[in-house]
Amino acid sequence: MNSLIPPERIYHHITMIRSHKVMLDKDLAKLYGVKPIALRQQVRRNTDRFPEDFMFSLTSDEVQALLSQNVIPSVRSLGGARPLVFTQEGVAMLSSVLRSKRAVQVNIAVMRAFVQLRQMISEHREIAKQVAEHEKKITGLTHDVLNLFNLIQPLLERTVPPKKIGPLSFK
Repeated sequence: MNSLIPPERIYHHITMIRSHKVMLDKDLAKLYGVKPIALRQQVRRNTDRFPEDFMFSLTSDEVQALLSQNVIPSVRSLGGARPLVFTQEGVAMLSSVLRSKRAVQVNIAVMRAFVQLRQMISEHREIAKQVAEHEKKITGLTHDVLNLFNLIQPLLERTVPPKKIGPLSFK
């Protein structure tokens, strides 16, 4: 089996919160095939495995922001609990507390998705950097062309009085 879950399905569930790429507990529970309450219960039983940089609880403002972005369909869908979000390291730790074959397979798929996402972001940054360099060059060339035009323009506008030519004689 190459991958239990296609990476595209996982990318859809990765979001940025507090400058971290994270996944919501409800999305991870669905991927792991467990109920969100069961996932949160396992986390609570193993809090020492989930420091703040592995997992954190969302604030009310963060929940409202996710609601407005349709990341969370409704407050009711949360089941009354404040959502937990997991960083890549937290997702890795989840497989050790859920202890199932599916958890291990999902973990591998999610880790690969995080790595591929990081690579895509890096590639996009490199492309953006190259585009910016080309724009800088083009802007410089445009500036040079405008300067040249400004130098030539007065010459083009200068009118030279026609020379007086005497009567034509044919001999």
